[in-house]
Amino acid sequence: MTRFETSHTDDTHVVLGKLTSSHGVKGWLKVYSYTSPMDSILDYPEWWVRQGDSLTRMAIVQGRRQGKGLVVQLKGIDDRDAADALAQADILMPKAALPELSDDEYYWHELEGLAVFTQAGERLGQVSYLFETGANDVMVVRGDVEAIDKRERLLPFLPGDVIVEVSLEDGRMVVDWDPEF
Repeated sequence: MTRFETSHTDDTHVVLGKLTSSHGVKGWLKVYSYTSPMDSILDYPEWWVRQGDSLTRMAIVQGRRQGKGLVVQLKGIDDRDAADALAQADILMPKAALPELSDDEYYWHELEGLAVFTQAGERLGQVSYLFETGANDVMVVRGDVEAIDKRERLLPFLPGDVIVEVSLEDGRMVVDWDPEF
């Protein structure tokens, strides 16, 4: 499953990663990718780079793995000073540009905010975010005003096992989970 974590800002874009700092003196930048696998962020020939309220479309000249991370060279960014000016900028992509998934696959940003119910109809809360572990992805469900309690629960994201049903249209998810756990 391809995942895009978020911190999305509006209904049209999703954050794919962050330009963290300059790398070398020729304008390369270190990239922190929220995608899985991490280097799939390099599959897009251009990114929308957000600094504050400014959103700029930038073409990728080249990108590669560097040690345990990624580095990228963007068109027009030719020296360390220009790269430093982009440090901490977010990398966005229009949601419409993301590849279509099959019916049983979801981007993480699509799951965030869904109401989570047990098979018995008890509301556990809303999906706050997801994260990776070595074994499987984990969904953080936080109790809200309509939930049975205010607890935060960590549920394994295991479709067909823990995740019984996902309805993006209805904004809800049904899980096979004991609310006491």
